[in-house]
Amino acid sequence: MPKRDLLSMADLTPREVSALLGRAIQMKGGDAARPLAGKMVALLFEKPSLRTRASFDVGVHQLGGHAFYMGPQEVGLGVREPVADVARVLTRYVDGIVARVFAQSNLEEMARYATVPVINALSDWEHPCQTLADLLTVYEKKGRLEGVRIAFVGDGNNVARSLALGAALVGACLTIASPPKYTLDDASLLRARELAKGTAAEISTTHEPREAAKDADVVYTDVWASMGQEEEARQRLRAFKGFQVDSQLMRLARRDAVFMHDLPAHRGEEVTNEVIEGPRSVAFDQAENRLHAQKAIMEFLLGGR
Repeated sequence: MPKRDLLSMADLTPREVSALLGRAIQMKGGDAARPLAGKMVALLFEKPSLRTRASFDVGVHQLGGHAFYMGPQEVGLGVREPVADVARVLTRYVDGIVARVFAQSNLEEMARYATVPVINALSDWEHPCQTLADLLTVYEKKGRLEGVRIAFVGDGNNVARSLALGAALVGACLTIASPPKYTLDDASLLRARELAKGTAAEISTTHEPREAAKDADVVYTDVWASMGQEEEARQRLRAFKGFQVDSQLMRLARRDAVFMHDLPAHRGEEVTNEVIEGPRSVAFDQAENRLHAQKAIMEFLLGGR
């Protein structure tokens, strides 16, 4: 069998997403399978991380394997060594590479030269592991994915892009509300809508947060300035004025709607403390589900299942 990578949510089929979520639920329920017994996984991180590093490290261990971490000083992708060389060296040592990188292009080059699976643990373009954890959380809270109405309020960034592709694969209805100049790019929106043709999903964008939140089952937000965008923070604060998720916006959603955030959260900016600490918030369940979703991914790609 040729090796498989997970660089984008579009690398998966609807059937594979369903199977991964099913396995994640089984693993969360106590399935003690150890498909990575005797296997080594490199955690290659250009960016610091809390949830991603901890969940992958713990997940590899629980699946019976061994993970080792390499930070920016050891890696230096494209600086200390060409990306292709890093990939070809690591391939000789490990059974899989989990990479958290600044540039999607580096991830794609690594996958071209590596003969072992490469998993996107976040890039500037996508965050598929987060989306699988998000879909798992929505399924747990709503009992279904098809037809669930999700409002994403914020930047049309890597999280929004993967979420659009993921929603399209499972038949969910996603509306992304962003200020002008910060909307999801046309190519990604077109790709999501192409995927949605097979699932009856609806993927749309708006500049009006209230329009997105109205009758939503899920209201989701992310930071306005991601890691690496610190110089733009002041400009973004002005642009995103009016896009904060507060109790007033949540009142437009359905009475049983939940609030989601991929964390870290900047309380007082994209979300109020009242909302993220309130009874509708499932942000920390969502964070836990990174572990279970990623274990299912590693079993699928590295465990021969």
